[in-house]
Amino acid sequence: MSTDKQPTIAVLGTGLIGAPVARNLRKRGFTVHAWNRTAAKAHALANDDIQAFDNPADAVRGADIIVTVLKDGPSVAQAIQAAAPALGKGAVWLQLSTVGIEGIDALAALAEQHGLIFYDAPVQGTRQPAELAQLIILASGPIAQREVVQPVFDAIGKRTLWVSEQTGSSSRLKLALNSWAFALTHGLAESLALAKGLGVDAALVVDVVTGGPMDSGYFQAKAAAILAENYAASFSIANAVKDSRLVVDAAAQAGVRVDAAQAGLRRFERALEAGHGDKDMAASYLA
Repeated sequence: MSTDKQPTIAVLGTGLIGAPVARNLRKRGFTVHAWNRTAAKAHALANDDIQAFDNPADAVRGADIIVTVLKDGPSVAQAIQAAAPALGKGAVWLQLSTVGIEGIDALAALAEQHGLIFYDAPVQGTRQPAELAQLIILASGPIAQREVVQPVFDAIGKRTLWVSEQTGSSSRLKLALNSWAFALTHGLAESLALAKGLGVDAALVVDVVTGGPMDSGYFQAKAAAILAENYAASFSIANAVKDSRLVVDAAAQAGVRVDAAQAGLRRFERALEAGHGDKDMAASYLA
């Protein structure tokens, strides 16, 4: 660790989740470096006193902690391999991306290869919770460095759930949680679409559910988006396709039948094929 009061953190990936993660870390007093494949997204953080770099190696040089918030396992691996010449041995790597079972195993091996202390820490929450530092961090990794990483998690989330010392446990839990989130999304989308198809005002579905046992903040947010035809992405259809495939693949490996998840994957794929990839996953309604 550096002798500075606060460690220097390199955030690799500054998209819908990564950018607010970087901002919230800076607000807590950390020195923050940023890199993104689309350089403009990283440089846009300059107004927040975050230094942007055009390649991963420059971003991680001198960093005590590396945070990856990228689309998938291969993207994370590519970024770390590109950063390899400048990685400090013994640096801590916090892996926040949803990468699936095979992906997390490959990244853990990569961490060992480069002498990094690795934490499997996918987050529960989309753009708005990230902006409000209200993510839930699902963390697995060695006990020895937890006091080092906990302040980082506290800066970006409202709660850290320590799942296991075993890398991969958190990524497995994240798949189960995503399966539930996708089921809720499709269930709502199909309910509103069915109401409309039957000639009923879809807003009445929301009216009946509101305040009852089936109500939730998630239901209200996604229903409002669909009724307003506002599909600004908190979590995109393209990412939902990627994560749904991870769920289905993991279930197949585990010998678990996931009929709803398989049908949901196909629904997301139809939305993607129809050109809605950059829209919020509530655009399941458009499938």
